Amino acid sequence: MSPIHRGPSGGDGGFRQVGERTLHEGAVIRLVEGSFAAPDGTAFKRDIVRHPGAVAVVPLDERGHVTLVQQFRAALDRLVIEIPAGKRDVAGEPPEVTAGRELVEEVGLSAGSLKLLTTFHNSVGFCDEACAVYLATDLSPAPTAHDGIEERYLEVLHLPLEDAVQLVEDGVVTDAKTVIGLLLARDRTVSADGS
Repeated sequence: MSPIHRGPSGGDGGFRQVGERTLHEGAVIRLVEGSFAAPDGTAFKRDIVRHPGAVAVVPLDERGHVTLVQQFRAALDRLVIEIPAGKRDVAGEPPEVTAGRELVEEVGLSAGSLKLLTTFHNSVGFCDEACAVYLATDLSPAPTAHDGIEERYLEVLHLPLEDAVQLVEDGVVTDAKTVIGLLLARDRTVSADGS
C-alpha cells in the first residue's frame, strides 16, 4: 500500500495545472475553467470555484454553553443553524483577527482567547475554499454590527455544548463548519477535563 501524504497539499501526484479561464466573477466567488495535465500527459479540464476563504468560531462560555446563529441561507432556501462565521474578505488580515471580528459583528461577543481547532476544505471536488475554525473562550459582551440582509434577521441561540452536539447527531445541524467545530470543541473540552 502506498504511503498517505500528509500536510496541507499532500503533493500533486504528477498532475499539474497549465491554465485557467474565468467563466464568471461574482461578489464573493469566481468560477473558472482550469486546464490540467495528468502524469501521463493527458489533458483535461475542470470547473473550479475560487473562494477567498472563511473563518468560523465556536464561542464557549464558562458554563459550557455555546452561541450559535440561525439564519436564512439562499443556497438551501431555508434557515440554518451555524456557528458564527464569515469570509476572509479583508486583504492581508490574519485569520484569527477575522474570526474575532466576525464573532463581535454577528453575536456581540469578544473573545479573550482564540485557539485554532482545525482548517478544512469544504468541497474539494470543485472549490478551493479553506475554512479555519477557532474555539473562543473568555467571552465578554460587545456591540454587534450585522452585515447584509440575512444577518439583520438572524437569531442568536445559547445552549449547552452537549445539546448542540446532539443537534448534530440528530441531523438538525448539517452545516459542515458547524459539525466540525462543535465536535472538535467537545473533544477539546473532554480532553481538558480528563473525562
